[in-house]
Formats: sequence, structure tokens, C-alpha cells
Amino acid sequence: MEAVSKFAIAVIPDKRGLKAVRKLVGELAERSDHGLPELITSDEYKPYKRALLETYGEAIGQRRRHRRGRRPGPRRRVPNGLVYATVHKHRRNGRVVRTSVQRIYGSAEQLERALADSPVSSHVNVAFVERYNGTDRHLNSRKGRKVYRFSKDPGLHEAMTHYAQTVYNFCRPNRVLRQRQADQRWKPRSPAMTQGLTDHVWSIRELACRQACPP
Repeated sequence: MEAVSKFAIAVIPDKRGLKAVRKLVGELAERSDHGLPELITSDEYKPYKRALLETYGEAIGQRRRHRRGRRPGPRRRVPNGLVYATVHKHRRNGRVVRTSVQRIYGSAEQLERALADSPVSSHVNVAFVERYNGTDRHLNSRKGRKVYRFSKDPGLHEAMTHYAQTVYNFCRPNRVLRQRQADQRWKPRSPAMTQGLTDHVWSIRELACRQACPP
């Protein structure tokens, strides 16, 4: 989730684990032209740390310790511009009572600079992606909590997840992203419009009739 434009960059409908996290971080890097984000935040799920280092880390060759044997493979070094922090939720009786922040990659000065430059938040949080998760459950009844609707087919569940992601990015104007025009009227904008992918809010009919891939 890109916090400024509210654009959902990548969603992986799979069992949570290192494989899914690697795929998620890989899609993030690919869709951002492998550029380092100014700041990456997440919960304290441990595979994120490893996947980020594997994707963005710099390969450093290692010397052979002994004359015989296989040459050791390269190790990954944290690049200078990678800043990553996590949010830990402290719970009591099933409720979040407080949160704490842990800096994983990057210096304290880099983290403070990234937060100072951020136009949407002055502290490390996961509120933006959690807001998207709530919207995703609203758009996709298969993910609703304590309901009778559920998915039986993994393929249909994955297809519906990507459909809801596309509807969120292209077909739903976000109130935070609206712009005031010269006539004092508000122009609705979707996350895809802030990313320059389109110039208007799509209708569901336009999305359904649009050719997704070239012939």
C-alpha cells in the first residue's frame, strides 16, 4: 500500500508464510522499477525482514575459508537507502492497549528524515494498509468476518481478490484524494488517478468491458 496515493500496489491471496511474503515484496519491487521506497513499514511478522533483504540487498562476494570445497555464495548487505520499521501491538484480553516501534533497517536519522518528509503521517504505523484490509472485506464478501459467505474454490477466491483490488484502485473515489476546482467544486479522484494511470474514475461497466491484456 502506497500511503500518499492510497494505491494498493500488490495483494497476494495465499497462506501467510515466507513464500507469499517473497512474492509480495518481489511484486512491490517490480512495480516500482526496483527503486528503494523512502520508508517501509509493516507489522512484526519476521519473514518481511528476510524478504526485503533478499530483494533489495546488495550481493557481496565472500572469500573461501579453505583451499578445498565449494566457494561460498554471495551474502546480502543492507543498502544504504533501505529504511524499514515495524509496529508491535501489545494486547490485553484480546484488545490492543499500546503499540511500540522497532527500527529494523536504516539509521535513526534516516527514519526521522523519512517521517519528516511524509505528507500523511509523522510516526510509524500500519493504519493505511489496515484501512485497505477493511475496505477489501467490504468489497469482497468472501473475506467478511463472522458471516456465512466463504470461498470453496481457491482460483475463484484469488480472482475475486484481484477484482476487488482493481475496483478499489480504479472505480472508487477516495475522499482524502479529492481536489477543489476553480469553481469551488470538489473533483473526485481514485488512487489510480493519483498515480497517473487514468484521468477519471472508472465505472464497473468500463472495468468489466475493458480488455485486460493485448491480443
